Amino acid sequence: MVANRETTQIRGADLDEATQNRPARAGISVEPAMTTLIPAWVDGKLTPVDKLEAHVRGLRHKAVSVFVVRGRDILMQRRALSKYHTPGLWANTCCTHPGWEEPSATCAVRRLREELGITGLYPEFRHHLEYRADVGNGMVEHEAVDVFLAHAWHDIDIAPNPDEVMDTRWVDYHDLLAEVRRHPDRFTPWLKIYLEDYADTIFGPDLILAARR
Repeated sequence: MVANRETTQIRGADLDEATQNRPARAGISVEPAMTTLIPAWVDGKLTPVDKLEAHVRGLRHKAVSVFVVRGRDILMQRRALSKYHTPGLWANTCCTHPGWEEPSATCAVRRLREELGITGLYPEFRHHLEYRADVGNGMVEHEAVDVFLAHAWHDIDIAPNPDEVMDTRWVDYHDLLAEVRRHPDRFTPWLKIYLEDYADTIFGPDLILAARR
């Protein structure tokens, strides 16, 4: 299933092989925003491409998205104001790009830790989807996304990385749908696509039915 829309959209982030092998200096982020290579298709071939270039050219590329849920509540993150697109908007728990040859499931676990300090959860693959969307500033997201869902069966420790996340909150699924309808400008375009077109597949019938009671 493909959502091919020209809305205002998405993000990603990840380390290229060279960056992953470079030791990080104390107190300095290991994610240099404009030197990260992500897996993107160029002339039909999967190729490491600079993240900014991929978005400026609108290249189709791999991505990973994670939702952490606790009962009917979904953990949301508000993107840091330093992000080069969609800063300050609310998004799902975690959204990123895998490293070169990195399995999506490994990326999901890693980025929960790196973005939010969350450990001990094991996200379950729920859906593969594709969409294309304008994310502003002359950039386009064209993502082939593996979407994961992780259940938090108890309270979890959250320690947001301020370079990535400016705020977090738990939101009831039904309340989230209502808020997105009332204030769509507060949310990232990809989150709106996920909720409108893929909610049944991502969250499953239990969460959907619980929210309607």
